[in-house]
Amino acid sequence: MPSPHPAAALPGPLAIRRAKFNIGAVVRHRVYPFRGIIFDVDPVFANTEEWWRAIPEEVRPSKDQPFYHLLAENQETEYVAYVSEQNLVPDTSGEALRHARIPEMFERDASGAYRMRSDAAN
Repeated sequence: MPSPHPAAALPGPLAIRRAKFNIGAVVRHRVYPFRGIIFDVDPVFANTEEWWRAIPEEVRPSKDQPFYHLLAENQETEYVAYVSEQNLVPDTSGEALRHARIPEMFERDASGAYRMRSDAAN
């Protein structure tokens, strides 16, 4: 019996899901007490293996989902976070964000929504 072609044994490409949140969306973490604004989206995990393995296995997210870059904040500080879609929920508080980098990337319209500044887009 002939052996199958080597490529036939390779797994297919990851199914890329449509991102649930858009750039400019205000979200909060499902578990940890922080919220932020999305400024970039990776359709699947695009950070380092070391970063991913540093997450405790029992809460480590799957790589085959969108991951979001956030200008994040909590009670104490402001920072950039990288968060899986499964760990984000919409922030419906209506409270303005205070992150110092927001004005360089976003404008807030009369309705309170954040829009990417045209001069900040890639």
